[in-house]
Amino acid sequence: MQKAILFLGTLILVFSLSACVAASPVTAAASAAPAATATPAQAGSGEEATVESTPAATLEEALAANRSTHEEDGDYEYDPETAVTLTLDGDAIQVTGSGVSVEGAQATITAAGTYVLSGALADGQIMVDTPDEDPVRLVLDGVELSSSTGAPLYVAAAEKVILILPEGSHNTVSDAASYVYASAEEDEPNAAIFSKADLSIAGSGALTVNGNYLDGITSKDGLVIAGGVITVTAADDGVRGKDYLVIEGGSLTVTSGGDGLKADNAEDAGRGYVAVTGGALQVNAGGDAIDAQTDVIVSGGDFKLVSGGGSLASVDDTTSAKGIKGTVSVLIQAGSFEIDSADDAIHSNGSVTLNGGTFTLASGDDGVHADESLTVNGGELQVTRSYEGLESAVITLNDGNIHVVASDDGVNVAGGNDGSGMGAGRPGVPGQDSFASRGSYYLYIHGGTLYVDAQGDGIDVNGTVEMTAGTVVVVGPTQQMNGALDYDGGFTLSGGTIVAVGSSGMAMTPNQGQFSVLVYLTETQPAGTLVHLQNAAGEDLLTFAPTREYQSIAFSSPQLAQGETYTLYTGGSSSGTPLDGVYQGGTYTPGSEAASFTITSTQTTVGTGGRMGPGGMGGPGGGPGGGGPGR
Repeated sequence: MQKAILFLGTLILVFSLSACVAASPVTAAASAAPAATATPAQAGSGEEATVESTPAATLEEALAANRSTHEEDGDYEYDPETAVTLTLDGDAIQVTGSGVSVEGAQATITAAGTYVLSGALADGQIMVDTPDEDPVRLVLDGVELSSSTGAPLYVAAAEKVILILPEGSHNTVSDAASYVYASAEEDEPNAAIFSKADLSIAGSGALTVNGNYLDGITSKDGLVIAGGVITVTAADDGVRGKDYLVIEGGSLTVTSGGDGLKADNAEDAGRGYVAVTGGALQVNAGGDAIDAQTDVIVSGGDFKLVSGGGSLASVDDTTSAKGIKGTVSVLIQAGSFEIDSADDAIHSNGSVTLNGGTFTLASGDDGVHADESLTVNGGELQVTRSYEGLESAVITLNDGNIHVVASDDGVNVAGGNDGSGMGAGRPGVPGQDSFASRGSYYLYIHGGTLYVDAQGDGIDVNGTVEMTAGTVVVVGPTQQMNGALDYDGGFTLSGGTIVAVGSSGMAMTPNQGQFSVLVYLTETQPAGTLVHLQNAAGEDLLTFAPTREYQSIAFSSPQLAQGETYTLYTGGSSSGTPLDGVYQGGTYTPGSEAASFTITSTQTTVGTGGRMGPGGMGGPGGGPGGGGPGR
C-alpha cells in the first residue's frame, strides 16, 4: 500500500516533574455549568470562566488525565488507490466510488473510509454523517469550499475525522457571514470547519480558513493539529477544541476577534486543556491568545502571541486579553515565546510552572500571574513591560535567568483577584493591586538570577522571604513611599547575593541569617553613577551602575564577615564588563568615599533614614537592625 502521508506519531507528553514540582499545590477544575454557546453578539467578549476547584492534587496528578487523545497509529496513512474521489465543480460535485450521496452542491459522506477532494465549490457543503466506528479521512488536495448560508465543512456525526493536507496542496474554506438554521433553537454549526466528532489535521500542505460568522475551526470533542501550514481568520475564536486542543507541529497563524486558540470543556476536570509539543504558532487575538478551561501544557514550539491589541492598548473590564491562560494551571517545559498582551502575558487562577524556555513578555498588567503559586525552575525570562512583573501568593525561584521591568512592583507576593492593575503599565492609565499581609504568602529563592527594574517596590512580599542561593539585583524606586525591598514577615537569607538600590524612605535588608548592610547616602546619586564596595585589603565585593537614581544601597553576600571593615565609594570608573549593571573583572578607579563601616550584626545600618523594620515606618536613624559606624 502506498502511503500518502507518513504517520506523525501519537501524542506523548513527557514531563520530568518529580524533582522540581511534585510538592507544588495545584487545583483540579470542575464547573457546575457548561460553557455558553457563542453568538454573534458575544463575539470577542472574552468573559472569564467560573471554575470550582479542589486543591487535592499535585501538579503531576492534575496533568495525568491530559496525556491521552483520540490520536492512534495509522491515522495519517491512506491508500490513494482505494480512495473515493470527489471533484468539485462550481455548483456540482462528481463522485467516483461509494459512501457518498450528492444533492446539488451538497455531498454527504455516510461511511468510514478515505475521500480525496479537489476543485472548487462556490456555494455548498461537504458533510460527514456516519455511524461507523472506523475513521473518515478527508484528503484536501487543492480545494476551495464556500457557503453563503452556513459551514462549508460540517461533521455532523462520526467516530473520528482526519483532514489530510498533501504536500504542495493549497486549500481554502470560507463560511457565511450569517447562518441560516432550520429552526430558531439551533445555533450549530457555527464555524467554517465544524465537527461534532474528534478531529485531526495533518500533512504538509496549506489550509486557509475564513471564519466570517464566528469561529474558524471548531471541534465539539478533541482537536489535534499534527501538521500543515494553516492560516485562520475568525470573527470570534480562531481554533477551538472543546475537550482539548493539541498542537504537535506545522505552522499555525491565527487572527481572531475573540480568543485565538481555545479548549473550553467546563464539565470535566480532565478535559478543557491545550497542549503544544511543537510547531510555529502566531496568534493575534482580540481576547486571549491561548485559553484553556483547565491546563495549558507546553513542551516545545515557537510562539508569537498578541492579545487585546498588545501591552499599550486599552481593553474594557469584560474582556480577557491574556497571552497564555490556563484557568487551573500553566506548565511550560520548553519553547520560545514572544508575548505582547493587554492583560497578563501568562496567567492562571491556580499555578504557573516554568521549567524551561525563552520568554520575552510585554504586558499591560502582569508579566506572569498565578493566584496560588508561581514556580520557575529554569529558562530565560524577560519581562520588558508590565504593571507588576511576577505575581502570586507563593513564588518559588529555583533556577533560571529572570529580568523584570515594572511600572509598579517587580515581584509581588500577594493574594486576591488579579486584574485591578490592568492598564497601569500604559501611560496615563492608573491602577493598583491591593492585598493584605498573610502568613501564607512566601517568596522562596533557591538559585538562578533575578534582575528587577521597578518604579514601585522592587520586591514586595506581603509575607515571608526565604533565600538560600542565587543572585538578586534590584534597581528600585525613586519615590520615598516605595522600597527596593519590602517584606511584612521575616527575610531569612542563608546564601546568595543581594544588591538592591533605590530611594531611602522605605529601604530594607534581610533581617535573619547572612550578614547584610544597608547604607543611606546623604545625597541622591544620578542614574549610572557607580557604587563600589571593597574590604580593608582592597578586594572588590561590588561594582554596580544602577540605571535609576538612588539614595540607599542594600547589600548581602557570603563575603561579608563580622568585625571586618568595608569602604563604599560612589562615582569613579571600572574597566570591567557590566552584566545587569554589575561589573565583572577589571579595575575600579575610585570616585568619592561615601562610607566606611564595620559589620557588627546580622543587619548593619550606615547613615539615617528608612523605617524600623517589616511593616513599620521609622524616623531618622530608624533603618532595619543596629547602627554601625558610618559617615
